[in-house]
Amino acid sequence: MGAIEDVYEDLETDVEFEEFAAAVEDKVEQMGGLADEETAAMLIAHELRDEEADTIADIEPGMNDVKFLGKVTSIGDVRTFERDGEDAEGRVCNVDVADASGSVRVALWDEMATAAEEELEVGQVLRVMGRPKEGYSGLEVSADKVEPDEDAEVDVQVLDTYRVEDLTLGASDVDLVGKVLDTDTVRTFDRDDGSEGRVANLTVGDETGRVRVTLWDDKADLVEEFESGEVVEVGDGYVRERDGDLELHVGDRGTVDRVDEDVEYVPETTDIAELEIGETVDIAGGVIETDPKRTFDRDDGSEGQVRNVRIKDGTGEIRVALWGEKADREIELADRVVFTDVEIQDGWQDDLEASANWRSTVSVLDADGADAGAGRTTDGADAGTTDAAAADTGLDAFGGSGGADGEAEAVADGDGTATAAADPGSAADVEFTGTVVQTGSPIVLDDGERTKSVETDASLRLGEEITVRGPERDGTIHAEDVF
Repeated sequence: MGAIEDVYEDLETDVEFEEFAAAVEDKVEQMGGLADEETAAMLIAHELRDEEADTIADIEPGMNDVKFLGKVTSIGDVRTFERDGEDAEGRVCNVDVADASGSVRVALWDEMATAAEEELEVGQVLRVMGRPKEGYSGLEVSADKVEPDEDAEVDVQVLDTYRVEDLTLGASDVDLVGKVLDTDTVRTFDRDDGSEGRVANLTVGDETGRVRVTLWDDKADLVEEFESGEVVEVGDGYVRERDGDLELHVGDRGTVDRVDEDVEYVPETTDIAELEIGETVDIAGGVIETDPKRTFDRDDGSEGQVRNVRIKDGTGEIRVALWGEKADREIELADRVVFTDVEIQDGWQDDLEASANWRSTVSVLDADGADAGAGRTTDGADAGTTDAAAADTGLDAFGGSGGADGEAEAVADGDGTATAAADPGSAADVEFTGTVVQTGSPIVLDDGERTKSVETDASLRLGEEITVRGPERDGTIHAEDVF
């Protein structure tokens, strides 16, 4: 066995020996006698190894032929085109393949396109050899050779409909239904080729979690069509990673549509008393203090803005700093608010402070538990609600079981049967203890889980903890005793 054969035997490659030997001969000729056949064979082997892609994430534009393994996640339609100077019609089919590291589009030409249309199925694992290049929608590989591999396994889920917990890096053609938790504005940026790009984000959640949805270019304007609390369906999305978190991206093929479905999002919030510096957590509570928005100059000369609010739950209270666009959210005293992905920092006078930045979401709940973004008027008043609007929101709005005090209670008759104690003309006395989060008429109390509207002539101070007792009618306690 010669030197070329020895090098080839040690090389695990799909390249045929005749092709390898021809490449060695060309390399010897290119180097003008500076390398013998063995040296040239080793150089060719090194180039081939460099082009072996351990994962799809290893593929880069500018590589020569690359080889990789991937699972088919979507199959496009076969398109025909006219080749320059040829009578024969060309055919192409785009196939998305993925592994645990990411996904890439593979272009199959002519006979391979025909075979894909007739034989290829979503979920199959393929061995692909081809040339990477920068395509219209990002990196793609123009395939030279594609073979199914029935024995190989690739850890990528392919589902008809996804939930947030089903999302995996590299998934494409993702359809997901979720509730809009927060929206951002459209931003512009400059691409390397000098063109201007556009991007916007919205955050959606379902019963399994939440995910940031990134809308690119023409799709970015969709963010202005939706408000917090609405339910949308994201179609033909693809999953990418940013700062260690998965995101669902929507490009030229993707869609976002409003749908008439019920989706429950239940955040796993952390008690305020349990917060520690350096954590990134979700918190919730009633608003007991609000500050005006402030602007400031950054070191780079740009202008920033921030607004502080203080919230309280059953374990404690904390100040939340709303940065950038978050400072524009309409948050008022007695609102029930959920903040997600806030950073816990050392605040003023050694108190802890929660920082809500671009990654955070801010959900204001109305009396029915829905996000209040769609119910706010431009002057900050609750549209269609009056002085009882803040009653009985709490975390029960996310699907908990808590009921309001003063609801009709079943009482036992003398014969042991139960009847409703509610009388249209009367109301049972209730007792409620909470912190004054709104003065005036009505007064609003918050106990960390619920808010109650109270009618009383007593003079009370904001932040004072009191107990009231009296009949409750139409969601308002008419206090006869205040102590």
